[in-house]
Formats: sequence, C-alpha cells, structure tokens
Amino acid sequence: MSSPSPAPAPQSDRAALLKAFDEARTGVRGLVESGVSSVPALFVHPDPYASAPLAPPGVSIPVVDLSLPAPLAAAAAVEAARSWGFFLLVNHHQTLGVPEDYPARALAAVRAFNELPATERAAHYGRAMDGGVSYFSNFDLFRAPAASWRDTVQIAFGPERPDLARIPAVCRDEVVEWDAHATAVGRVVLGLLSEGLGLAPTRLEEASCLEGKAMVCHYYPVCPEPERTMGVVPHTDPRVLTVLAQDGVGGLQVKQIDDDGESHWVDVKPVPGALVINVGDLLQIMSNGKYKSVDHRVIMTTRKEARVSIAIFFNPGKRGDSDFYGPLPELVSSDTMPEFLGAFFRRDLASRALADHFKL
Repeated sequence: MSSPSPAPAPQSDRAALLKAFDEARTGVRGLVESGVSSVPALFVHPDPYASAPLAPPGVSIPVVDLSLPAPLAAAAAVEAARSWGFFLLVNHHQTLGVPEDYPARALAAVRAFNELPATERAAHYGRAMDGGVSYFSNFDLFRAPAASWRDTVQIAFGPERPDLARIPAVCRDEVVEWDAHATAVGRVVLGLLSEGLGLAPTRLEEASCLEGKAMVCHYYPVCPEPERTMGVVPHTDPRVLTVLAQDGVGGLQVKQIDDDGESHWVDVKPVPGALVINVGDLLQIMSNGKYKSVDHRVIMTTRKEARVSIAIFFNPGKRGDSDFYGPLPELVSSDTMPEFLGAFFRRDLASRALADHFKL
C-alpha cells in the first residue's frame, strides 16, 4: 500500500521546483540517478488509476495481419479502426520489406541515449525544437497539474527534414532508418483506411496526411513507487495516425467502452515484432466519425526495467491558415491546422479530446 500523498506545494514553491527540475537538464532519469527512493511531489498523481477498472482477462485489441489477402487485411483494419481505434499490426516485415531487426534496433538505440552519463545527455536538453530536434521531460511540464514519469527525444521529420547532426549520435542512424520504414507502414495503413471510407487508397495521402511527421521517443525510467505516478496520462492523439513501436516492458492501456456504456482499460501487451496503430483526432474528423480516436495511457510498471517506445505521428503537411480539414468526402465542419494544433498545445495532455473541442 502506498504512503499518503504529501500536501500540494504552494504554487510559488511548485513553480520554483519545476524550474529547478527543468534547469538540471537531466530529466526524470536524472532523479533516478540521484538515488530518489520515493516519487517527488511534482510527479505524484492523486489516485492515478481510479478512473476505470481493468478489462476482464482475455480482452485485447484486434490484430491486423498484412500477410492476409488484401481485402481481408483491409476489412480487419477498417473494423478495428471503427470499433476500437487501435490495433496491432503484424507481418509488415515480410509484406513491406521492413528488416527483421527493426524497430528493435531503434528502440535499443533510444535506450542507449537515455542511459548515457548525465553530462552527455544534458548537452542535448532543451525545449526549443532547434533544427527540428529536442530532448526534454514532459512537454506540458509547466501546465499539467502533475508531471509524468518520462523523458522524451522529439524529432520533426516532416514536412521539412530535421538537421540530422542535432540528433544524438548514439541513436541517429537507427531513428532515421526507422522513420523510413515506419513511413512505409503508415502509407499502407492509410491506404487501407482510405478504401474503408469508399475512397481511392491514395486519397488520405493526397491530402498530405503523410507529410507532417513527428517522431517521439519516450523513455520511462525505473520508478520507486509506480503506483503513485503515471507514464502518460489518459489522452487522445491530435493527429491523423500513430505508428508505435514498444519494447517488451509494457504499460500501454487503451480505454474501451462496451455495449452497456461501461468503460475499462485494456492492456496492450507487447507482441514481438508487432506495431501498435491508432487513429488520431484528425482522422476521426476526416472520416466523419467512422473511425474513432480513443483515450489511452501508459501506467508505470517499471520497478526494475525502464520502458522505451517510439511513436511516429502523421499529420497533414499543409498547415497554413487557408488549409482546411474536415470530413471527407464532403465537408461538414472545417478547421485550420494552426487552430487545431494550437488548441492541443495550449492545454495539458489530460484535457478532453480535440475531436470534442471541434464538434459542431
């Protein structure tokens, strides 16, 4: 049983503690290296796992097998996106020519960076996306009511390419190669989902939905009190599509609402070689609600081993004030990309889904 949560610090004290944590430039991993034996107050989430019960044993997200005949694979992807908003993708290695050692090599390289000595990591730390690359802890650190137990390397791979020299050398080659393979995966999945809308398989790609790419490499350090904090709070992705690679540690959960309206959390247990695909808020809007963007979170299970994941978020590459995105094929409601993404980055991560923000 966990010890009682400490009383919240006054806002002025909290702001000073956040500033000191950020200026240390070593992230949550730095706290672990310092020998913390309890979760600092900044990271304590009141009742982090009380929102909904866990699903009964045996419940799992669907699996889409790319080795099946194309019509069967497409039907499985469409049904999974419609009913769950999430699915596991398997046999992409054989079908798309993805090397068998990926994404494992990229995950190992991201782990290697995060486990470098603190002074080497600190040289890369900063919230600005200089050259399209940043290393930081919690993008909403100064807005969220509680910080989460993770550090992040973020790389903008599109629409403009990053300055590759700014990617940490220990993981540079591997993440660049994984970007190319994951983009091939994203293209195939968007094609299947586009056909499921009764459109040409290239329709979503023609809407520039593969051009905007952000790679987010999360590292969740070992935690002395995993029951008192979270890796990622419940949220939906303000994107078109997410392609996620995760190691074998686990912790990702998806919220499912059953036919009776009851919600529960479903573990997305790591499957060797499988990728996790999920629908984002923008795809829910563009599909006129046929596909759904659902809440997901990462719970802390990392008492002995850190968790590593790499998400690639696909967004439209056209983001000007005159670029409108609404349901396809006919528009019901349209919103510009700057307004849409601006709404996301002004909130803390646990705020309501952006698809709700833009509902008529």
